[in-house]
Formats: sequence, structure tokens, C-alpha cells
Amino acid sequence: MSTRTAIVWFRHDLRIADNLALRAGIARGCVVPVYIWSPDEEGEWPLGAASRWWLHQSLHALDDALRKLDSRLIVQTGDALPTLRKLIKTTGAEAVLWNRRYEPAAIARDTQVKRGLTDDGIEVESFNASLLNEPWTIQTKTGGPYQVFTPYWKTCLSLPVDAIAPTPRRIPSPAKWPSSLKIDDLKLEPTIDWTAGMRATWSPGETGARKRLNAFIKNGVTGYDKGRDRMDEDGVSMLSPHLHFGEISPRQVWHVLADSAASASAGASTFLAEIGWREFAYHLLYHFPKTPRAPLRAQFAKFPWSRNRKALRQWQRGMTGFPIVDAAMRQLWHTGWMHNRARMIVASFLTKDLLIPWQEGAEWFWDTLVDADLASNTLGWQWTAGCGADAAPYFRIFNPTNQAKKFDPQGNYIRQWVPELAKLPAPAIFEPHTARPNILESVGVKLGLTYPNPIMDHADARNAALAAYRRIAEEKRLTNN
Repeated sequence: MSTRTAIVWFRHDLRIADNLALRAGIARGCVVPVYIWSPDEEGEWPLGAASRWWLHQSLHALDDALRKLDSRLIVQTGDALPTLRKLIKTTGAEAVLWNRRYEPAAIARDTQVKRGLTDDGIEVESFNASLLNEPWTIQTKTGGPYQVFTPYWKTCLSLPVDAIAPTPRRIPSPAKWPSSLKIDDLKLEPTIDWTAGMRATWSPGETGARKRLNAFIKNGVTGYDKGRDRMDEDGVSMLSPHLHFGEISPRQVWHVLADSAASASAGASTFLAEIGWREFAYHLLYHFPKTPRAPLRAQFAKFPWSRNRKALRQWQRGMTGFPIVDAAMRQLWHTGWMHNRARMIVASFLTKDLLIPWQEGAEWFWDTLVDADLASNTLGWQWTAGCGADAAPYFRIFNPTNQAKKFDPQGNYIRQWVPELAKLPAPAIFEPHTARPNILESVGVKLGLTYPNPIMDHADARNAALAAYRRIAEEKRLTNN
């Protein structure tokens, strides 16, 4: 067997199965698996608090998996290039392998690392481990990037999906291991423990990802096309953080679902389209790298946003007086996750009822979501605000009360996350401020004391938003004429 040594640099690919960089390392000889904690190299978007908690658990899971294959995870901190150079000197590695990332800061960093190591005479190779189709492989007929999802996804569906790479049974070790920090030394977990809800909800790591996928295919995917919008039911996959951290790949999801009895169902088709939206988000981020901060539709740079810090705080804490909004924001705070329908509701509320900039919402989600993903976060917020690709039309302003009645018809989701309203019957639970005083009194609800009054009138806010959006649309029309 060859005694060549390769460093496999783990990033957003924290798994053993279907890991092309790891497979390539094993094919070369000995493998040194490495994780480098370098938040300064993430640009404006270092991991938020909830994501750091997830990363801590996932790194432990990865190290455990590696040790079962006679290997281990070497943990380092600092800038990637000098750290890798030190490891190369220590191990005698002749190659550095990694799976590609697509965020602007990561691309810039990886380009620098590849150039530096290549100049050193080190072989560098990267692979696609996190997307079905990389952003530059999908083009319109005119050779540009797509900005509308449906034709983008139609093109993707016309292409074959690569097979899943075999899972190694053993990882050859170097003759001498380099020194390593302990994962706990990275101090990724909060000093004040607020993570009980996340611990109760999630099982980070590759094993947890596989269990989540298998349970969803068995119990949820066939009805996904209808059940995915119901916030009071367990109708979604909850795979997003596992996909983000690379504990499972979209190729695995695709093929496991294709091989299941549910593959021909309408739910399966709808679910795969959601995987497609994740792909589309990376397509957009790659081709429009400024969009995490700037609207894709340039005219929205002049939108008359409000800077109401009090209202923003009430939204963040789930104290707006709109029960469905407050339930969603409290679910986020407790579990680090929020139902996708709820994400649309709270995003519409922030940007169109409160006229608070979408960037404020994106930043809050970034810090509080365990699945905080720059591409998907950017796409979702710009879609709701009406300033991105394939955006919701400006006149689509969700009525939070109507959304609650439609997608939480008995109010059970609200009861779970807003316990002070739990004894209110439907329909009073959707609009406590319109309920008869005797109903509120009978269940101990005192508006303004035990639960807030609405922070604004939705009808008035909708009219103000429509007026602002119409001005932007008119300005664009005049500019184009």
C-alpha cells in the first residue's frame, strides 16, 4: 500500500459517507482528517450562537465516527493557510483535499489557500460534496445565471444525479499523529446554558441525519405536498441543519428517496423541489455574491424602511401581540429552528407590517437558527421582502391571523409556544384582542399584562406597505422609460 499522506480538510461536510475528499484521501494512502476553526475567515458571517452549538455536537459525532474507523479528527484554530502549512510540515503530507464551499468569503479564502499550497509544491484538489449541481454548471440558454426557480429546476431535473460514494470501512492512519486541540477548547457552546430546548429537539451528527431522513421517508414524505404547510403537525423533514453542516448530502437524500416506496408520490416530488430551492439559493449566492447585504433588485436600495428598534425587539422576543408570529419566534428561540411556513409569516410581518429592513431579520435568523445557511437565509428574506430573484410580488402581504387559521386551525401550535394563551378556544386564540372580555377573564388572559396588545393594526400597516412598494415600482417604471 502507498505510504503517501493526504490532509483531508473538513468544513461543511461533517460526515464519513458520500465524502469525495475523504474517499480521494484514502485512495492516496494515509489520511489526516483536520478541522480548522477560523471564524475570522468567514467574512461578515461568522457562525451564530445556535450554529456554534450545533457545530460542537457535530464535531464530536464526526470524531467518534472517525475513531471507529481507526482514525481521529485533528482540531486546530487560526487562519487556514498557515495552519495547513504547519500540519504539512509535521505530517509530511503531499496533498490537501477538501470539499468545496460557495459562500463569497469561503471562495476567497480557498482560492488563497490553493494558490499558496500549490506554490509550495503541495497537490491540492477539491470536490463537490454538498450540491447536486454546482452553481457554474447550470446556465440559461444565453449563458447567464437563472433568476427564476421553475426553469432553473426544470434544467436540473434533466441532468443525472451522481451516485453516492461508497462508505469506507477503515481509514489508513499516518505513522505519527500531529498534536490536536480538544473540541471543547474551541468554546463553541454558550457559557450560560440556554440550549436545553435544542438538546431536546436535535441529534446532530451523521447518525442523527440518517435517522431523521429515514423517519421522514417512512412517516411524512408521501403527504408532504399537503402537510408541509401545517405548523401544528409533524409534516416536514427537519433535515436543513444536517444538510447545512454536511452530515448528509443531497445526493444521499435524492437516492434514498428514489429507492423508497414513496418515490412516485406527489409528496416526494414536492420535497425534492425543496432540495431544488436550496440548490437555487447557492446558484444565486455564487452569481450575486453581494446579496447577503444588498438587494438583488437595485431599486430596493432606496426603499423607505423603518428603524423602529422597539418593534424589532418585540418581534425578536415573540411579544408582538399577534399569536402566530409570537409562537414562531418563541419556537425559534427555544429550538433553534422554525417551520418554513412560520418563517414566511414572521418575515412578511417584519418587512411588510413593520417595514423593518429584511437585513435585520436575516441577522437575527443567522444568530438563532441551527440551520443558518447564508444562501438559503438570503434567498428567503429577499423573496419575502420582494427584492430578490423570483421574489414574492410586492402586494403579497400575509395576514398573520388568516395564516394562523389556515395552517394552525385549532390553535395547537400557538398553544404549544405561547402558553399564556393555551386555554383560549379557537377562534379567540388567533386574535385575543378581539375576544369578549368574559372569555379572556375566564382563562386568566389580561391583555397588556399577561399578553401584549397588537403592536400595530395589520390593515393600516398593509396599506402603508403597499404605498411604499408602489412608489418603488413606479420609480422603476419611470427609470426604464
